[in-house]
Amino acid sequence: MQKIILKEQFEQDWIRMFTHLANLFFEQSEICTHTEEDAITVDFSLQKDAEGLLIGEAFLAWNGKEYVATFTEQEETGDAKMINRQLKRVYSHIFLEVLEQATGMQQSWGILTGIRPTKLYHKYRQQGYTSEEAQRLLKERHRISSEKSKLLAKIAEVQLRAIPDLYDLKKEVSIYIGIPFCPTKCAYCTFPAYAIHRKNGRVESFLDGLHEEIREMGKWLKERNMTITTIYFGGGTPTSIEAEEMDALYETMYASFPNMDSVREVTVEAGRPDTITPAKIDVLKKWGIDRISVNPQSYTEETLKAIGRHHTVQETIDKFWLSRNMGMKNINMDLIIGLPNEGIEEFQHSLDETEKMQPESLTVHTLSFKRASEMTRNKDKYKVADRSTVEQMMKLGEQWNASNGYEPYYLYRQKNILGNLENVGYAKPGEESIYNIVIMEEVQTIIGIGCGASSKFIEPETGKITQYYNPKDPAAYILTYEDSIEKKLAHLDTVFPKAVNK
Repeated sequence: MQKIILKEQFEQDWIRMFTHLANLFFEQSEICTHTEEDAITVDFSLQKDAEGLLIGEAFLAWNGKEYVATFTEQEETGDAKMINRQLKRVYSHIFLEVLEQATGMQQSWGILTGIRPTKLYHKYRQQGYTSEEAQRLLKERHRISSEKSKLLAKIAEVQLRAIPDLYDLKKEVSIYIGIPFCPTKCAYCTFPAYAIHRKNGRVESFLDGLHEEIREMGKWLKERNMTITTIYFGGGTPTSIEAEEMDALYETMYASFPNMDSVREVTVEAGRPDTITPAKIDVLKKWGIDRISVNPQSYTEETLKAIGRHHTVQETIDKFWLSRNMGMKNINMDLIIGLPNEGIEEFQHSLDETEKMQPESLTVHTLSFKRASEMTRNKDKYKVADRSTVEQMMKLGEQWNASNGYEPYYLYRQKNILGNLENVGYAKPGEESIYNIVIMEEVQTIIGIGCGASSKFIEPETGKITQYYNPKDPAAYILTYEDSIEKKLAHLDTVFPKAVNK
């Protein structure tokens, strides 16, 4: 635990900001108010000159050495919220820079600790800045490296090619349907995922509630003649349930939702290869669904065992080709950088195996130690790659995707992610997932249905975001889904008054 003493009093949300930045350099840090041995001390100075420039300085002392950083920016003259945002940016700049000097570590994502950096680039473009100007602002205001700024610009370019009306989707909605069951729970996972079993009718009771929630949401959407952009079945693993249960669920969806012919994309995560069967693929084909995920995560048997995935490498390969040969035309695969006991050699092997299959898209995740995961609770059990190795693996993934004709099309980051890196979705041109883009860029309301589903209500005029979470536990969902329906409909009535869609 690295103790850091700030010689100035700050409110709690500022303390959180400084802590998030310090955690980029230290596995764990704590902002203190009293002197301790080996603590880092930081003092700040803020001045305004006659020309309206805001000048911030930070002075850091640690291990007998001192470091100084300065940042200058034209003072904002907007409302209190805008001024506070600028002050946080100035303090973040100088705090990050003195920590970089003291540790010798460079943060390519600069002061950004949020998960959606591409959204910031889009914001600048919508404000009228050119791509070059937006990249310059990312570097100057947020300390983002040239390499990452160019990556964001490239991703935004691909997104706008895939969805030319990306900025005009606010009056449409997308649907997320969460099915919280998996064959087993992976060690790194914190999603609503429960080992599926048929005791006490838990699965059947959950599905009864899910059907009802789909029908009620569909009724509201039909009354307003709403357009649905995309539908995404996630979880858990949606293909954990039986083929006939999938069939009944899709039948309810098609009967309940309006304008299904205009839905641009329906995706079903079949992420666990051990859940894929010919009967389930037949059901997907029956309902015209041909975008699925078949997720290996790794092509090393020992890794799969270590993270709790009870399928073999060969099963991943076999189920990919089963899906492809039975007519699945758009298959995504996921790989994770930094899994236990994996280095460059193992990741290169995973890329080599992926090359033989050429899925339409490949998402390269970087392992994140999520607070509630088994891997985080028992961190000492899992030996993972160091920062330098993880960075090399990420670079290897970038090079592989480029040489195989894939382009980056969405990106997000997570707290406690190895190497302070990112997760990047790559796709062959024209095969990008529309849902992944709209949810990452927060351009429209997402209605979450099912266990653990998050609804995100975005007001079309102001962009204000309100979130609502369904219960994660199936037993709690079964007891409260009617209440969840009521609360979500109330939110939807606020965001989309009837008159808007008349």
